[in-house]
Amino acid sequence: MTTGKTTALKQLGRLHELRVRQRYPGSDRIPVVYVTAPPKGSPRKLAMEFARFLGLPVIGPRHNTIDVTSAVCQVLIEARTDLVLVDEIHLLNHATIAGEDLSDHLKYFTEHLPATFVYAGINVEQSGLFTGIRGKQLAGRCILVRTGPFPLNTEWRSLIASMENTLRLHRHEPTTLVTMAKYLHQRTGGMIGSLSHLVRAAAISAILDQSERITRATVKNIRIDHSSESSCHGRPSPLPRTG
Repeated sequence: MTTGKTTALKQLGRLHELRVRQRYPGSDRIPVVYVTAPPKGSPRKLAMEFARFLGLPVIGPRHNTIDVTSAVCQVLIEARTDLVLVDEIHLLNHATIAGEDLSDHLKYFTEHLPATFVYAGINVEQSGLFTGIRGKQLAGRCILVRTGPFPLNTEWRSLIASMENTLRLHRHEPTTLVTMAKYLHQRTGGMIGSLSHLVRAAAISAILDQSERITRATVKNIRIDHSSESSCHGRPSPLPRTG
């Protein structure tokens, strides 16, 4: 939904890992694990997601779900992993048998690992995630944090400024994007995912045409996701002029 759930999840993981490595320099810890809930998933598929992230040796058909899960838990405990991020959790539907099995397996991980689990998903309250006995157990263990579009305020401008500060374009004029905050909000509907795509695509365009700078014209010519383009269509707003 381009609200930035995955971005926020990964930023949380990055911040935690940097702090852990600063506190324990030179250690062989794996502070953070990031996995995606497999579509139409099974316990084995979930265990394999963890195994792939950890870079465990190739697991063959002879290794059953218990074998894979045990190996994953052993590595995570030895690596002192204390933050597990699970994305696309809306794919876990307790109204299906597969969803129930996957939920039980995820619960097994939470009970056998000394780590905090953070989930991210879309419309989780309507996806079946909190239905049934298992859903109620999950709801009783989680704090729900809703995400949505940014309003046009100082926080939106700060977000744009942060993105602009990461640009490494040789001729880019500082604060160019910040001065376009209102226009960028109209183009993206305040969605961080759409904004990120717009800025990234504009930067790539600036590199390819060797201008090495993002201008109003550059941004105007970039197409983004259909949802944002549709909401913006028919409501043109002039770009702010500078100088």
